[in-house]
Amino acid sequence: MSDLKIQHILTLSQLLSKGARYNFIQITTSSLAENIKKSQQSASKHLLELETNGFIERVVHGRKVSVKITQNGYAELLKLHLLLRANIETSVSSLELKGTIISGMGEGAYYMSLKGYTKQFKSKIGFIPFPGTLNVKLNQPEYIQAVEQFIVLDGIMIEPFSDGKRTYGWVKCFHAKLNNSTKCELIRLERTHHDNSVIELISKNNLRKTAKLKTGAKVTIKILIPNRS
Repeated sequence: MSDLKIQHILTLSQLLSKGARYNFIQITTSSLAENIKKSQQSASKHLLELETNGFIERVVHGRKVSVKITQNGYAELLKLHLLLRANIETSVSSLELKGTIISGMGEGAYYMSLKGYTKQFKSKIGFIPFPGTLNVKLNQPEYIQAVEQFIVLDGIMIEPFSDGKRTYGWVKCFHAKLNNSTKCELIRLERTHHDNSVIELISKNNLRKTAKLKTGAKVTIKILIPNRS
């Protein structure tokens, strides 16, 4: 018996989703082809090859075809599932960005000092940030595209709040390292004047002094991506 071929995985998975693990299910090659986004000829070929290799049983009554996944077929799917799960859970969950230090507009110092934020920073990331952010201009399109995903990733959420006069938006924090040595947090803001080409970093200390950085310096930021599992 041969191993399950890559091109047959989707077909076998589709049969599993239709209840073919324990029961014979009635299918047509046209409906199967539509579900796996292949031609009817390809769908028919897949079924024949899966049957020949012992992954499915097939009963034909005229134009009607009933199919059930064999124990060997299910075992192959289970083996694939376990392999994918192990690799996903042990994969390196980090992202590296590169850019250039730029001067900010001074807003970071104001916002990082607000009590509504500082109390949450202290309890959620373990420190009150130095009043100010380090701004980094990303220098490649792929880095800018990568940053867009941080809006939907599960970072450490600093909740929005109101001081009675105005409402301040949420802040998401992601553990990071600057130049592979200095611990910091990448922050993404609900409201910001920057586009995705500029990222902001915060730390307990003044990052410019700690990392000995000047405007125009080239830096690398390694960000830990939260594992959703």
